[in-house]
Amino acid sequence: MRYSIYTIIFAIMAALTVGCTESAKNGETTSTNHKLQPSDTLYTVWAAMDIFAYQPERALQIIDSAVIVGNCSEVQADQCRARIYSMTQMYDKTDSLLGGPKDVRLDTAQAIGERLLQNDTIKANLIRQKDVLEILAHTERMKNDTIGWLQRSRQLVSVCRQIGDGASADALRTEAEIGTALFAMGQEKSGMAKLDSVIDVISKKERVISEKFSGLDALIIALKRKIMLLVSRGQYAETLPPARLIIEQLNKYEQNPDDFHDGSPREPKTAEKRADYIAFYRNQALNHMAIAYVSLGDRSNIFAAFEQIERNVREMTAREHIARYHALQQQMEAERERANAAKADTRSFFAGIIATLLTALALVLILHNRIINRKNHLLAQQIAENLNYKKMYWQEHRAKTAVASPADTNTLTDTDSLTDEQLFQKINEVVMCEQLYLDSSFGRQTIMDRFHLSKERVGSVFTKGSEYDNITSYTQQLRLIYAAHLLVEQPEKSIVEIAAECGFSTHTYFSGRFRQHFGISPTNYRREAQEQPSALRS
Repeated sequence: MRYSIYTIIFAIMAALTVGCTESAKNGETTSTNHKLQPSDTLYTVWAAMDIFAYQPERALQIIDSAVIVGNCSEVQADQCRARIYSMTQMYDKTDSLLGGPKDVRLDTAQAIGERLLQNDTIKANLIRQKDVLEILAHTERMKNDTIGWLQRSRQLVSVCRQIGDGASADALRTEAEIGTALFAMGQEKSGMAKLDSVIDVISKKERVISEKFSGLDALIIALKRKIMLLVSRGQYAETLPPARLIIEQLNKYEQNPDDFHDGSPREPKTAEKRADYIAFYRNQALNHMAIAYVSLGDRSNIFAAFEQIERNVREMTAREHIARYHALQQQMEAERERANAAKADTRSFFAGIIATLLTALALVLILHNRIINRKNHLLAQQIAENLNYKKMYWQEHRAKTAVASPADTNTLTDTDSLTDEQLFQKINEVVMCEQLYLDSSFGRQTIMDRFHLSKERVGSVFTKGSEYDNITSYTQQLRLIYAAHLLVEQPEKSIVEIAAECGFSTHTYFSGRFRQHFGISPTNYRREAQEQPSALRS
């Protein structure tokens, strides 16, 4: 599964933060010559699993050291190693550590997990069985082994039910994974029904579960899985209710975090990690909502969603800056106690902070550009589909008209008997078929002369018989639609040439009207539309 740009940014920022913190610790060294002491609290399972996602190499070193100093058993160390290999975000780095080909880490995690399930210590402890099965289920899913993923998930649900109430939320979260696996195997109806059942149980029937973090987390995972399945079907509009429910639940958690506290393993342990958890899933929900709004053509909500995403990213970046600032303050205080190295260390830390800030700024700018590009891509796709449909309609209409009325169809008789709506349709057919709107002099007088209508009747036709305010807005829309076709079909022509060909006085005026009508500049539309499938550009 691909991770979004927001996950990548968070990973980089977290890695930078942890890296600065590690290098700032007094007297710490990663050298193998470091003399280990039983009281060395750095070498614990907790310390390793707190950083394994983005520092797998360091986490594995800590695990090895924890075994040496007696802080964990070899079996417990294997559990940690399997989780690190399976769930780290630094895939290529972990594969290179093992000296194997791509995804060797998943094979290693699976081998360790299967060996652990045969261990008597694991067999005798349901909690530890649950942990190993979670690792194996995740590993099978990452390897795209749907049958294995389904099998391990069912085993995990069975163990969770044996544990009882303490693992009921974990059982429900795994039931959601089973629904997703069934969907992936082609059993779409039963898979979606399983997900809906889990969501219903958590959010309606078992409110005691949903009001704690473990239940909240299970509900969010189930809703997220449902959204992904709907997206795979192309049912973008139907992702709005589950996405909104995710945001609603996260808002409750953000406002009253203590009410949700249950000490479950997945619960964020600090306020900063809680904020990152909320921001991560909120951004994912907003991203899907934005795509849904694009599919519905709801422009106001599209921009509102993108603005909220951008605001969340800025807040997350600000938290990173504040955390680094506090870490710097503590480090500077410690450095003052070591007078001999104070000046050199201060300069070093300031240089690191400046580099981090510049990196963060660059990432924010990249993210902003990605959001704009994504918006333009979706808008261009929607515009291209709409214009292609209209083009095919008029092509068919011209063909039918030519067959049905091969004689002169450009004159209208007995106009007094036609309503304004009927007369507009007749005029519009002639204007569209002959592309009269491309004449720079096309206007009210043209229609009056061509169809022998009075000035008053022409005004009534457009104000009462059409959706346009006047002839000017009607003409401008037809020209813009024609220009949109030319931008894609005739890439050799410049914007200036297309503007002139479509009857616009200047290319600047054309570009402004194009952006106002379509929500995207002519240049960006041409670039994005040319990247669409050929069926949309034909």
